Amino acid sequence: MPAGCRRSREISEVATFLSNWLSRSVKAVCSPVTRIVTALSVTQLIGWGTTFWLPAVTGPAMARELDIPLSMAMAGPTVMLIVMAFMSWPLSIILERYGARPAMAIGSVFGSTGLLAIDLAQGPFSYFLSWTILGLAGSGMLTTPAQIAVTEAVDKTTARKALGVLILAGGLTSSIMWPLTGLLQAGWGWRTTSLVYAALMVVICAPLHWLALPNARSKNSTTKSTNAPAHIDRRSFALLAITFAANGFFTWGFALTIIILFEAGGLDHASAVMAATFIGIAQWAGRLVDFLGGQRWSGFVPGLTAAALFPLSFMVLLVTSSFDGAIVFAILYGLASGITAVTRATLPLEIFPSGTYARASAQLSVPLNLAFAAAPPVFAAVMTSAGPHAALWLAFAISVVAFCTLLSLSARFHGRGRVSR
Repeated sequence: MPAGCRRSREISEVATFLSNWLSRSVKAVCSPVTRIVTALSVTQLIGWGTTFWLPAVTGPAMARELDIPLSMAMAGPTVMLIVMAFMSWPLSIILERYGARPAMAIGSVFGSTGLLAIDLAQGPFSYFLSWTILGLAGSGMLTTPAQIAVTEAVDKTTARKALGVLILAGGLTSSIMWPLTGLLQAGWGWRTTSLVYAALMVVICAPLHWLALPNARSKNSTTKSTNAPAHIDRRSFALLAITFAANGFFTWGFALTIIILFEAGGLDHASAVMAATFIGIAQWAGRLVDFLGGQRWSGFVPGLTAAALFPLSFMVLLVTSSFDGAIVFAILYGLASGITAVTRATLPLEIFPSGTYARASAQLSVPLNLAFAAAPPVFAAVMTSAGPHAALWLAFAISVVAFCTLLSLSARFHGRGRVSR
């Protein structure tokens, strides 16, 4: 038997074993909420780790073998986010009518197809076609559909805590998947790594989505047959969309350039990397704080706290470029980023009627994903052409806008009781 066929057979056997084991484990869990959150934590970790975060490890090798610039290889995830953004609005109708379960299962199959296409890519066209397919997959299975799946299964109070657990688990994605991707690439190369991940999508993610998630179609159909679609207050939606897109713009804008920003401020590479590591720690701490205390306060309390910490953190770097200043910035910025990750999921649940969460969340992801996609190249261009202080002032200005819009939304919400009515 050829070595390539033997390796593919080994991969298939391992993936099938994992799929069967996970399916049995999921069914054995007593609590439906625990089962759903556990399954989604696994699939979101695999989903994001094998797609968006893949080029962070394999990008240089992909660029060399495909004979394309590294910047082009790293643009794949941007294409994915843009496709996700444009698919979110039409998909919102499907998610509201049929629930998240079928969309996430089909999205997993698309994810497997996209990763298989990356394995077979031979040039720029086929490479970006692969990322287009992954964008279709992401719109059906990543983040927003997962959050919708949680809210379909439980009441608002339980949903907020369950979403907190899901987002906490998501914070470990790069810590787990980057080392795994590095090991696979070192042993088998990036093409086989993509093939392994394609197998994980179809034999682990798809079954978990189909077996663990509730069938919300009958409930949604019954609701639609007896009631008119619930109204989403457009002004509140616009304020929340501006807030989320603004925060997402500078958080994702700095995600790939923060070490460069520290170095441009005068830190050596080792100090810049050390300071940057505090961001990840603080992000996870911020998610944990909101998870532990989220039941005690309105979602606006942590949201406004995080929105206020962002401009404060940027001001720290604007007045000092020392190592201590970078650490203070990293802690403030990381805490704000972690809390914001939770409020993106929970605030729509609090603001809009329960029956509209799927529609509102999916539609909110349009400006959010576009901001995510545009931010890294914009911030890189600003830093290159005008320097790090210009990028910081831009982030500061946008963060102030985000705080003001969220404050306006909070006043509107509490002034009217429920703004969506």
